[in-house]
Amino acid sequence: MEDEIVNRVAQSALITFNLEDYYSHHERVVYDIKDNLFQEMILREKDFRAFVKTHDWSQYQDKNVAIICSVDAIVPTWAYMLLALQLEPYAHHFVFGDLAVLEQALFQQALNNIEVEEFRDKKVVIKGCGDLPIPEYAYVELTRLLRPVVATMMYGEPCSTVPLFKQRKKK
Repeated sequence: MEDEIVNRVAQSALITFNLEDYYSHHERVVYDIKDNLFQEMILREKDFRAFVKTHDWSQYQDKNVAIICSVDAIVPTWAYMLLALQLEPYAHHFVFGDLAVLEQALFQQALNNIEVEEFRDKKVVIKGCGDLPIPEYAYVELTRLLRPVVATMMYGEPCSTVPLFKQRKKK
């Protein structure tokens, strides 16, 4: 009689949480207000308002937009607000900040929608390797969300995990 190979990983009660499932596949773009400044130093209100009225904002349809100012200039807050008003009907998501800030906001938005109670008293493996760039922020935020409810938290792949947390047994 041959020994049957048993896949114990497949039979285990481990739940794999893959952050790639929460990755926004919408294109990411940067809007640099520097291009609207006179000599890259001053925002002229009249010129800026004229630009806002004539610019084709539909080019940001379904895109994730990071709004920045890449030069050392004083830009009034209302100018960023005006950009946000123009982007809102078109952009999938937008933030003030660079692409790293945008990525953090996208994951924050996605992770806010998970039902943590689904993981109560479960053994969870947070998948580590993948094809998409997942920021460390997402791993830390997921840990913060799951820690109060899971029985066990691990990192990696189900066949090779790094233990992170194990709930103490209740007496």
